[in-house]
Amino acid sequence: MLTRFLGTLLVAWLHILSNVTAKPTPDPCAAIANKKWVLPREARACMTFFPLDPLVKANIIEAVNKTLAFHTSSNYQIQAPAPYENDVHEDLAADLVRISEQTYSSDFDFHLDIYRSFKRVNDGHCGVYNLCYDSLYVTYLPIPLALLTTEAGSQDVYIAPEAFAVASAEFEDEIEFWQNALPGHLKGQLASLSGAKVVSINGNDPFVAVDANAKITGSYQSFATRQNSFFASYTRGADGWNYAMGNFAQQTHPLTDTVELTIQLANHTANETFVLPYRSRFGSNSKNFTDSTSYRANNCKATNKTNGKDLYTDIGSSQYLQTAPPIAYFQQQPLVGADEYRKEPMNVLLDGTPLSDISLPELLQPKVPALNQSYSVAQFYLLNDNITGVLALGSFSAKNFTAFGLSLLAGLQELKDSGATQLIVDVTNNGGGYICIAHWLHRIIIGPKETTIPQAGLDTTTRAGPLARLIVQAIADGGDPEELLSYNPIQWTNASHHPFPGSHNWLKPVHTTINGHDDAFSQRLGQECQPFRWDAPDHALFDPEKILIVSNGRCGSSCSLFSITMAKEDGVRTVVVGGKKNVPQQYCGTVGGQSTDFSMIDTEIKTTKLKNHELAPPDFLTNSVQGITWRLGFGIDNPETPEGMSHVPCLVIVPTMIAVI
Repeated sequence: MLTRFLGTLLVAWLHILSNVTAKPTPDPCAAIANKKWVLPREARACMTFFPLDPLVKANIIEAVNKTLAFHTSSNYQIQAPAPYENDVHEDLAADLVRISEQTYSSDFDFHLDIYRSFKRVNDGHCGVYNLCYDSLYVTYLPIPLALLTTEAGSQDVYIAPEAFAVASAEFEDEIEFWQNALPGHLKGQLASLSGAKVVSINGNDPFVAVDANAKITGSYQSFATRQNSFFASYTRGADGWNYAMGNFAQQTHPLTDTVELTIQLANHTANETFVLPYRSRFGSNSKNFTDSTSYRANNCKATNKTNGKDLYTDIGSSQYLQTAPPIAYFQQQPLVGADEYRKEPMNVLLDGTPLSDISLPELLQPKVPALNQSYSVAQFYLLNDNITGVLALGSFSAKNFTAFGLSLLAGLQELKDSGATQLIVDVTNNGGGYICIAHWLHRIIIGPKETTIPQAGLDTTTRAGPLARLIVQAIADGGDPEELLSYNPIQWTNASHHPFPGSHNWLKPVHTTINGHDDAFSQRLGQECQPFRWDAPDHALFDPEKILIVSNGRCGSSCSLFSITMAKEDGVRTVVVGGKKNVPQQYCGTVGGQSTDFSMIDTEIKTTKLKNHELAPPDFLTNSVQGITWRLGFGIDNPETPEGMSHVPCLVIVPTMIAVI
């Protein structure tokens, strides 16, 4: 008895000791709180710290799945026709079934699976993003890469010649870390890597890494265009020229800790092999935290902007209309006026990494001064030959829609008055923007003709699912008296470009079969921008035969709308600068007809009192954003199929020459 009693006391004592000496699980988020720069593995430890809540999983899958009913490309993307048959073949509905049945080690891993599944449709309008994870920390290397060609014609991957100039300016507070991370005689000599030829990345030919990135980066159907995203480039921003680091040197998630490079320094013949660590910087839109609890509270929970509003009854709906939607952070365009988001239809690409605001080194900026009528993303130059005008157009959006449209006309007229007879439009890395700016620019350059009046863009259609039809019926029955909603018939014209009456139920389904799946779309919708807000000239400003549209292929949405109509309808020539030799290049990417997001669809549903319908998506519980292609543009070569699936080959490809750089 005594032995048993003593044994019990011993067990109790050991239990007490274990409770006293046991250390609580360290909080990985507290370890990096309030730090601007961290190791990727440290950021990853914080982000993967949280198990997946089954209720959250079910909520996200249901919301995303039901919103997909409004995405016009779903069935087309199950299997795209040539030339994209090997690039677009993703069944998102099947993906969501698989994801719902799969177990995940963390909430982050669950999100990453959805994120990448949507990326595989290679449609920059369609995606699922979460401010809890996407660009919470942006992960960098100080050595962006470039694909350069010698005068002899050989092409190789190089560390961009301007790499150190960019990195030392943008990462001034962290550059010493990378200087000290270099081994041996390279330590402290980061500048010497600029211009080095890259022999291998992680022991493989550099294009193994290029192609691996092309398989997951998304946004563009063309594999060649996705290859180009790996490399550094530039774009014209609202406040100046910006430098795009490329996907090797800038990544959305902290998934990569180091890279092993074998390089040949400029003017050397020997190879150098070393490992360089990535660093993760706190995102510009991320909310500060002190520990895991505040991290989740500040970054991961739905906000008052995540979900839509009933515009007639919800408290705060007027403020909702005057604030930028949550998707704005991921749109590849400069921020625009809050009221413009709801007022002017847009077609713009999304990405998990926000639009770059890294400054382009002055030595790479235009050497001739911009003309007086330049405004924001639209800069006008007259080259030294005094006959070649350049419009550098970084986006089809600017903060003030009206001022933007006026500036485009004034700038082109200033070029003409200065003697320009030929025009180069540089749309490198232009992610789209206002649809009617694309129509307007086409109209004023080409002049009044059958390709610009009454339709300077593309006819469109939207998906006519059961819930969408109920929304339109509710509006036709008087459910939108102030004409606030996008499904309101007063927003649209028919195939003959005549406006619909205010009480017209215009969404009668046109049934079709796509890739073996039954689908339904609206009748053909006509032009949506004319009469324009500005007076257009009664003549062409430039001869189409003397116009070039130039890019790196990364021109999408409204940029594609402009480029395709100019090229296919008016014979304007296109040029792609860069790209791998012997790989066919496309001069633009996803065109769509109009992009939108979950919060807009949810607002239409709530305002027409349909939120309790079984087909209505639930409110997101998380700080999530879902983008969709809401309207498809009809094709030019084949007017009965979407233009977004058409071939847009670029016949003139100009390599990026080492001598020029």
